[in-house]
Amino acid sequence: MPRWIRAIGMVGLLLAGPGEAAERLRLVGDSWAPFTDAGLLNGGLATDIVSTALARAGYASSYEQVPWARALRGVAEGRYDVLVNAWYTEERTRIGQFSAEYLVNRILFVKRRDALFSEWTPSMLHRHTIGVVRGYAYSPSFDEDTSLHKVPVVDFSMAVRMLAAGRIDLTLEDEFVARHQLAVEDASVRDALEFMPMPLAENSLHILVSLKHPDHARIVQRFDAAIAAMKADGSYQALLRRHGF
Repeated sequence: MPRWIRAIGMVGLLLAGPGEAAERLRLVGDSWAPFTDAGLLNGGLATDIVSTALARAGYASSYEQVPWARALRGVAEGRYDVLVNAWYTEERTRIGQFSAEYLVNRILFVKRRDALFSEWTPSMLHRHTIGVVRGYAYSPSFDEDTSLHKVPVVDFSMAVRMLAAGRIDLTLEDEFVARHQLAVEDASVRDALEFMPMPLAENSLHILVSLKHPDHARIVQRFDAAIAAMKADGSYQALLRRHGF
């Protein structure tokens, strides 16, 4: 699996002035399929959206995949220009400037199709067993509720198999991640399950541009404008379809 994915901003090269090469931005992300993953088409859904928008904004780019802590440290130190997949926190504003949201992560519950309930409430959750991935954060209120009957699992794949087998009553995951992973599960597992419509939580996804880059504010401004234009002309939706969403 290649460590570097070259995302040449051809549109950016066209937007650059005569004799002027488009600036190349160093993008970074961790392995988080289907958003950022060097083994997926164009580095994953988020990487593809970000590199395409930056190309339309006049920037070429290259992408490197590293562990999350190293990615954050690299943005703070200026070794990378753009963190592709960041949730907003106040602490991170000390190392970079956030764009507007370009995707939304919806944390959804998954249940068996034959379950007698169709919606969840906080009180109802306390009556059921819920598969949770060890070390994951879902939402502050859910994570801190010690009265819930949570069953730790190693990953979402184990959770959905336990759910299909009736060993737990619910599990939960980001909708994009869940759909990506369910697509590779056995049909007997996939067809036995369904999402519950109301999200537990929603987190907006942003790029984080290093404050070490002297033009960080302009990069964010141009990126936001490119995302808005992509949504208006349908190319944003085409990218979602290209990645199966």
